[in-house]
Amino acid sequence: MDKKLLDILVCPVCKGKLVYHKEEGELICKVDRLAFPIREGIPVMLVEEARELPADEEVEGS
Repeated sequence: MDKKLLDILVCPVCKGKLVYHKEEGELICKVDRLAFPIREGIPVMLVEEARELPADEEVEGS
């Protein structure tokens, strides 16, 4: 994932910072507990496509 792209992408819900999880291929919003998929190198920033993180799932990263 391109560092410059990560710097400008924000959560479409709260406009907060996203955390990149390379292994899962997702961008995570800690505030809204949403995981946005990355498909073929392209972040899918649609709320309808996001996965809700369960309350017991730990969110790591900065």
